Amino acid sequence: MIILKKMLFVWGLFLGLVVTLQDCAPEKPDLIKVAQISDNEYDPEVWGRVYPLNYESWQQTKRPKPVDKSRYRRGWDEDRIVYDRLSEFPFAALLYNGWGFGIEYNEPRGHHYAVIDQIEIDPSRTSPGGVCLACKTPYHKEFTDKYGMDYLKAPFMEAVNMLPEKHRELGPACIDCHQGSTMEIRTHKDHLERGLALLGKTELSHLDKRNLVCAQCHITYYVPRDNNRKVAGDVQLPWTNSRWGSIPIENIIEDLLSDENRIEWVQSVTGFPLPYIRHPEFELFSNGSVHWQAGVSCTDCHMPYYRVGANKISDHDVTSPLKADMRACRQCHTESANWLEKQLFHIQDRTVSALNRAGYATATTAKLFERLHMEQKNGLNLDENLYRRAVDLYKQAFLRVVFIAAENSSGFHNPAEAGRVLTDAVAFAGRSEALLRQLLASGGIHLPEKIDLELQKYLNQRGGKGLNFKADQQFKDPFGIQEIFSEIPLKNK
Repeated sequence: MIILKKMLFVWGLFLGLVVTLQDCAPEKPDLIKVAQISDNEYDPEVWGRVYPLNYESWQQTKRPKPVDKSRYRRGWDEDRIVYDRLSEFPFAALLYNGWGFGIEYNEPRGHHYAVIDQIEIDPSRTSPGGVCLACKTPYHKEFTDKYGMDYLKAPFMEAVNMLPEKHRELGPACIDCHQGSTMEIRTHKDHLERGLALLGKTELSHLDKRNLVCAQCHITYYVPRDNNRKVAGDVQLPWTNSRWGSIPIENIIEDLLSDENRIEWVQSVTGFPLPYIRHPEFELFSNGSVHWQAGVSCTDCHMPYYRVGANKISDHDVTSPLKADMRACRQCHTESANWLEKQLFHIQDRTVSALNRAGYATATTAKLFERLHMEQKNGLNLDENLYRRAVDLYKQAFLRVVFIAAENSSGFHNPAEAGRVLTDAVAFAGRSEALLRQLLASGGIHLPEKIDLELQKYLNQRGGKGLNFKADQQFKDPFGIQEIFSEIPLKNK
């Protein structure tokens, strides 16, 4: 009986406490009702009202990152220096001389600045017009459908001013990657749809989509031209004869050289009309890389999950894993961040070394063409078969150099393939140089072992801004091998 009384007393205290807590506690909150977002909603602020954590994360792409995290792709850091790709790799100033990339070519500052960087760069870079917005604004698909060539061929700033005033400087936005009504991952670029058709890729898995939301912009393309080299349509992908998981440089080059409408500019040093290759991250990564084969997606590495309180979201501050202390890598790898960084730099150092070798070898061949063409004007007779062979070899070398130089990982996305491409570039350039020396020697013209590339001429006083070489930004061969072959060191003007 005593035990029963004690139990009833304890239960009484417990029930009293529960009643007291219920009286003091705030009302039970209602479940959050997620608002509906239209499938045609362009404004990220509207999305942000529904998904504030993701929106806040996306806004961080405007903020500079800590300095000295990345060695070769420095981007937009807290030093607020806009890094000059032509100073980083001086041979590129010679090879790209003849159009905008040879005037001002900067490290990009992040997704927030996609359109802003275009507005602020030398106008020669955006001379094709509205078509330059293909990967930059979420409105490109709508405006191409609505206005056609009037938009695509409009002078660049006129095309920008056609966009809604609030969003003229808006870079990639929520609508580019998500279906508003369902939040499903999707793409928003017609050029990617055309490219996938060339690959025969019709069914997309969730993993495929996690790659393609990035690939819709991080791919190479060409701007089709008419017989007068004027813009003739929206951007196209050089993926003919390729397939999903295999878009090799050989196929890209074959496609780009297959038709005059893919030729976009004339190289000043050689006088050759040439195509070009832009940021081919997807092509390099998907071509049998270790991470691709393991089922790792672009978003796994550049948009890793993280927790904010009780919420788990994908990091929309899209950046290099290096600048986020290798957090993305450590989702799978058990090694320390320091160990992982060393492996990454091990790969990038070797890629940059090979890129220097290939770039300077190709630049040397370009200068020999310049000399040959000058001698030809002075009456030198050429063996046309040897000459055409030298030209073909040179183009193969040039486009391989551009492929790796334009790719944003300094080889890390596919180390084995990057090494193969650059090794082949050195071989193509070397064989072309040998043929050119043979052609010149047959006319009694003897050349020195080292060819003066006259790099200062191409590096200084570029464009309306009068841009000059910055020696402190140059990426020399990390192993010092290129110095054996190169001319005297460059200096600031």
